[in-house]
Amino acid sequence: MAEWTDKLPQAAVAYLEGKRLDEVECIVPDLPGIARGKAVPASKFARQEYFHLPDSIFFQTITGEWGEAAGDEGFIEKDMILRPDMATATAAPWTGDWTLQVIHDAYDRHGQPVEYSPRNVLKRVVQLYRDQGWEPVVAPEMEFFLVARNLDPAREIEPMIGRSGRPAAARQAYSMTAVDEFGPVIDDIYDFAEAQGFEIDGITQEGGAGQLEINLLHGDPVQLADEVFYFKRLIREAAMRHNCYATFMAKPIEDEPGSAMHIHHSILDPATGKNLFSDDNNDETDLFRHFIAGLQTQMPNALAVIAPYVNSYRRYVKDHAAPINLEWGRDNRTTGIRVPLSSPASRRVENRLAGMDCNPYLAIAASLACGYLGMMDRLEPKEEFMGDAYDGEGDIPRVLGEALDLFEEATELHTVLGPEFARVYSIVKRAEYDEFLQVISPWEREHLLLNV
Repeated sequence: MAEWTDKLPQAAVAYLEGKRLDEVECIVPDLPGIARGKAVPASKFARQEYFHLPDSIFFQTITGEWGEAAGDEGFIEKDMILRPDMATATAAPWTGDWTLQVIHDAYDRHGQPVEYSPRNVLKRVVQLYRDQGWEPVVAPEMEFFLVARNLDPAREIEPMIGRSGRPAAARQAYSMTAVDEFGPVIDDIYDFAEAQGFEIDGITQEGGAGQLEINLLHGDPVQLADEVFYFKRLIREAAMRHNCYATFMAKPIEDEPGSAMHIHHSILDPATGKNLFSDDNNDETDLFRHFIAGLQTQMPNALAVIAPYVNSYRRYVKDHAAPINLEWGRDNRTTGIRVPLSSPASRRVENRLAGMDCNPYLAIAASLACGYLGMMDRLEPKEEFMGDAYDGEGDIPRVLGEALDLFEEATELHTVLGPEFARVYSIVKRAEYDEFLQVISPWEREHLLLNV
């Protein structure tokens, strides 16, 4: 066992110091971003180079049904080869024994990456950047709600009860008192993150009742997607320790803001580390403009990836802290594309459209893909929007079905994300959308039952 434990990251080594490792969770993120896999005794993991799961895990909808995406071979559930990326080994500090989690990459029987595995999609896009001599850097922001336990899907979601014994209050953005209300949960989030080797850049109270935001430091897109994937699980586990739920739904509570995963982008010269969005005179570069133009041009086509559920589109509400269009502006939080205040060395572009319900691998891949196409096609953005962008017109799809229509026709985007991924994703999301359309909502029963 010593041979493979020598490859562990320092945080995992520190977590296990003086302990006996009991179990390893071998996991792979599926299309929604759920961890699939198996738990094995540490002694068995030490002996295995890979394990198998059927490729059908990538054909499942969020409800557990199936999209008919198996291809010409038919739905035979052929095995994939899943190999561990030991750089992702991290603690599972909420478990009752000493457990590590390890993310695995998916390969087919010929040793080729499975194209519709979300982690492989992101790796593909990052490699396209590197082929051009560009090193993409991202920094995600994670918003989520802490809510009261909810055992009945027909019941509305309510804010959690805070330390004071009162329900969490809304409209308290950046309030430290509001953050203190969730102190015990936040303490566990910090403890779990430290055990897993993750550095939190900050935690703030957002505008919704019980809504928090965690900022992560900028870095490699795959590594940051791994961290968001892990963070979702650790935050849920921390919340459940304190009799509440953490939810990453894009819009869990009526009349409250939704939860976003804002993505900050910059591009470095790998040889010098220089930010390619700034020139030698500290001015904005052509690449900077082209990247913004790529987001403006391609993001409607990619929206079905970064806003993957019917609930996602409830977030895009005027004057509710979410964008309704793809205008861009400097230090303007009403625009879908924002250029934050920064030094020239830190110049970056923030995509504010992605919801926190996204798969982080796919959302980051899609956002990078849009910017990539803008740079490759040398597109020019619209004029900078001045003032309140909510006064402008909405120019993004309002429902998932419309977004899927655009995604399915976006062949240029497919070439970047991967045609096979685009095929499978479309089939699975269509199946999911069809499931939703069979559900009769309380609104329909209330207003249509006796009135039409």
